[in-house]
Amino acid sequence: MENFTVLLDGPSMNRAITRIAHEIIERNKGIDEVILVGIKTRGAYLARRLAERIESIEGKAIRTGELDITLYRDDLTPKHEQAQVKQVDIEHEVKEQKVVLIDDVLYTGRTVRAALDAIMDLGRPAQIQLGVLVDRGHRELPIRADYVGKNIPTSSAERIVVNLVETDKEDIVTIHKFEE
Repeated sequence: MENFTVLLDGPSMNRAITRIAHEIIERNKGIDEVILVGIKTRGAYLARRLAERIESIEGKAIRTGELDITLYRDDLTPKHEQAQVKQVDIEHEVKEQKVVLIDDVLYTGRTVRAALDAIMDLGRPAQIQLGVLVDRGHRELPIRADYVGKNIPTSSAERIVVNLVETDKEDIVTIHKFEE
């Protein structure tokens, strides 16, 4: 049996995105040397939302890109061994730039490690930062987010689900508890 609790609704998700946008601008003293890179799929949509919010704050567009890290994963199952990079859509030179990776949930750190490998294959940025909507803990690698929408301590028997309008028809973050 499964039950769930709503952690973020649409308005609270928007507030978290606005706060992260302000933090990115403040930490980097503007956006001139910053590239937002969303990790597909939901991280890419969140990066687009952040880019829109940053543009409304700064009055100019921030450079963006998307990253599909499938080939870089170290935890592929046999059915995924033939996986290919579907798209690396970063039209900007990352060398000497500040790259802000954006993802929906930070858990073990393996997705972020794979994204770091993919970014480094494109060039050596001046800095790589990480922004996530939800940090749920349970790291297997020494990775931490620079920008966090909400910290949610979880158990390994729980699952965080991020739904976005772009993919799921509503903005909501839930925690699902599994009972036997």
